[in-house]
Amino acid sequence: MAAPKKGRSASAQSKPGRSLALILIAIVALTGGMFASGNTTPRLGIDLAGGTSITLRAVAEPGQESAINKTNMDTAVEIMNNRVNGLGVTEAEVQTQGNKNIIVNIPKGTNSKEARNQVGTTAKLYFRPVFTTEVSGAAATSPSPSVSGSPSGKATEKATGKSTPSSSATPSATATSQGRAVTGALKADATPSATASSSAKTSASPSASSSSSGNPAAAKLQAQYTALDCTNKKQRATAGRGAKSSDPTIACGQNSSGQWQKYILGPAEVDGTDVKNAQARFNTQTAAGWTVTMEFTGKGSKKFGDITGKLAKNQPPQNQFAIVLDGNVVSDPSVNQALTGGNAEITGSFSQQEAQSLANMLSYGALPLTFKEDSVTTVTAALGGEQLHAGLIAGAIGLALVVIYLLIFYRGLSVIAIPSLLVSAILTYALMSLLGEAIGFALNLPAVCGAIVAIGITADSFIVFFERIRDEIREGRSLRPAVERAWPRARRTILVSDFVSFLAAAVLFIVTVGKVQGFAFTLGLTTVLDVVVVFLFTKPLMTILARKKFFANGHKWSGLDPKALGAKPPLRRTRRPSAPVDPKEA
Repeated sequence: MAAPKKGRSASAQSKPGRSLALILIAIVALTGGMFASGNTTPRLGIDLAGGTSITLRAVAEPGQESAINKTNMDTAVEIMNNRVNGLGVTEAEVQTQGNKNIIVNIPKGTNSKEARNQVGTTAKLYFRPVFTTEVSGAAATSPSPSVSGSPSGKATEKATGKSTPSSSATPSATATSQGRAVTGALKADATPSATASSSAKTSASPSASSSSSGNPAAAKLQAQYTALDCTNKKQRATAGRGAKSSDPTIACGQNSSGQWQKYILGPAEVDGTDVKNAQARFNTQTAAGWTVTMEFTGKGSKKFGDITGKLAKNQPPQNQFAIVLDGNVVSDPSVNQALTGGNAEITGSFSQQEAQSLANMLSYGALPLTFKEDSVTTVTAALGGEQLHAGLIAGAIGLALVVIYLLIFYRGLSVIAIPSLLVSAILTYALMSLLGEAIGFALNLPAVCGAIVAIGITADSFIVFFERIRDEIREGRSLRPAVERAWPRARRTILVSDFVSFLAAAVLFIVTVGKVQGFAFTLGLTTVLDVVVVFLFTKPLMTILARKKFFANGHKWSGLDPKALGAKPPLRRTRRPSAPVDPKEA
């Protein structure tokens, strides 16, 4: 009979209470965090909770019908998917329908309204220089924000540049009698920043006004600007419609005080495709708070450096450029130096949500096609609720059958198996509830199926362990050494089996989209938890119960009765016969 290994293994065998205490702490911590955060139930996907379905139709400009092709449609799907996922709205489905339509299904929940706004905002993103801007529908003036230098030589200014969470994030404007100035500037990363802001009302730029008398197009643009009232929803929606990127235009945007601002903007100098990446970050080194950093492509860096160099030579507001998305000015930061490094940072009195919204627009705003919203429908959860109810009944039946099987074939060992299933269920539920808030995981019907499949995975693991123990008892060993000898063999089998399941789940998660990812994620999560439960709960509990007479003596209801298992006679240690003594040597 082999004795248990010494050292670390022996320590683990003699102190199984540590493992049980560890998993108990994990359960308490997860359930406590679940109730403390208020996330006591998992988030539900669109098929269970309902949501919104948006149908978008691709529209090509005259003579450019060939632009509506599979490549551009696939690119648009990827960008739209990034938009909604960038807002933390997971389980959103974005897929093509036919040759010209894209269907976007957004589950009901946090940020879903903003996601609908951003998905519907499908025009291209442009950076345009500001010629003229003023508060629309009101005449207001305010003192210019002050500029002060810091001891390190860096300039600190109060300018404009705040955005809202909506698709028309606030462009900046200086304070008026009804509002306040907000900090905001554009600067290169790790370089001194210096900006200025426009007054609440300014005159047209020389390039716009001085030529208006001799240029019919400029005069028409000036007349449109004068008549534009951005507080009027209809005028706001049609402002600048049909303008080419190479032409000046008018536009509207909402400033930080909630007032509507109107603009005359120059031709687009930078395209949204020139933005390689944009992120919302919290700047802990200065008082800037939440900022938006931008990284440009190689060509974009040159174009951005050229336009900022030109704007830096102008006076407010002509040292500003407007970021225009779907005809709306979402931000209008000012600049007083050429930013040629390929990186820039927009500062302002942003909240986290506002900074993230602007970053999403910069990152995912440039679509290769123009889309029109054909329909928006509300998806009810009635059908999904019925399917969920049926799925839960199926899961309960499956679990009941597993328990009955354990009671019949393993008898007393079911007091280990059933609690193992319960611990696995508690951990799975708590993690799903917490991950809904942490990473936006949403529980859909395929994910429920993955959780039901996990019952079988967990049952397989302790059945392998029990059968290994029974094999050792059949060899004639008593229970305690049988448990310790069976564990290394069962452990290898369990790890290999779970690794294969996890690998399948990972591949499925990577290569699929939409709801199938919910199944793959749940399957992978429960597979990992199966290893945790078997190592920290099932094995230690079996070690403790092996010391009890009911199991150690092989009671007929213990599931470990040597007679019922057909065990061999007990193994005994025998001495080797001593070598015969030679009489001559004696």
